Amino acid sequence: MGTGDVLQVGLNASLCGSCHLNHLSQCMCGNNMSVPLLAEAVTVSGMEKETAAVIFLHGLGDSGHGWADTLTGIQLPHVKFICPHAPPIPVTLNMKSMMPAWFDLMGLSPDCQEDEAGIKKAAENIKAIIEHEVKNGIPPHRIMLGGFSQGGALSLYTALTCQHQLAGVVALSCWLPLHKSFPSGSSGQKNIPILQCHGEMDVMIPVHFGAMTAEKLKGIVNPQMITFKTYPGLSHSSSPQEMAAVKDFIEKYLPRI
Repeated sequence: MGTGDVLQVGLNASLCGSCHLNHLSQCMCGNNMSVPLLAEAVTVSGMEKETAAVIFLHGLGDSGHGWADTLTGIQLPHVKFICPHAPPIPVTLNMKSMMPAWFDLMGLSPDCQEDEAGIKKAAENIKAIIEHEVKNGIPPHRIMLGGFSQGGALSLYTALTCQHQLAGVVALSCWLPLHKSFPSGSSGQKNIPILQCHGEMDVMIPVHFGAMTAEKLKGIVNPQMITFKTYPGLSHSSSPQEMAAVKDFIEKYLPRI
């Protein structure tokens, strides 16, 4: 098996993190044509009046469906989950194959060249979802970003460059894109809570990369707001224990009001 085949198998099967999960029926979210990602996003509605929202971004090669399914398992009745789908783009790391990706990836190490324009454009698209939710009555401090792998990376970057103080960030098995642009590139939101989780057996995004990210984040936001949890035996995926930690974090920072 050649390098390209390894990357093809590895990126498709591993970087998405939720390919094995059942699909949830897609929910069209009303008149959202002005927010392209919302038009086809999977939405898991709350069981009562929605006073908070979590926007969760999937990994490379995946879609919002699998993570919507996973998040349904930890749902809180007053919280809406929004799981948009990344558009298909050619990914350099995977021999320019077309696949759902938030931005191009040239490599998976801290020193790799990065798709700065693509990362910034993707962040603006996520900020457009935030603005849409704000206009519909959910204030920024009741909106949380989250994501897995590339989606977690984008959630971190978006939250740290957002003009609003958001409720928090759930960053699973990921890194901070354009890390050399921080802390000067930050919008100055020092007190945003961040939950970082990482599998100790992750060979795609090694746990030390996650640890380096946690240390970098402590220079951008209040270090007391950073929680970095690692999970023995966990590869580049999630686990019930990790999702329990995510639920606790959401409950803490998006309580019923």
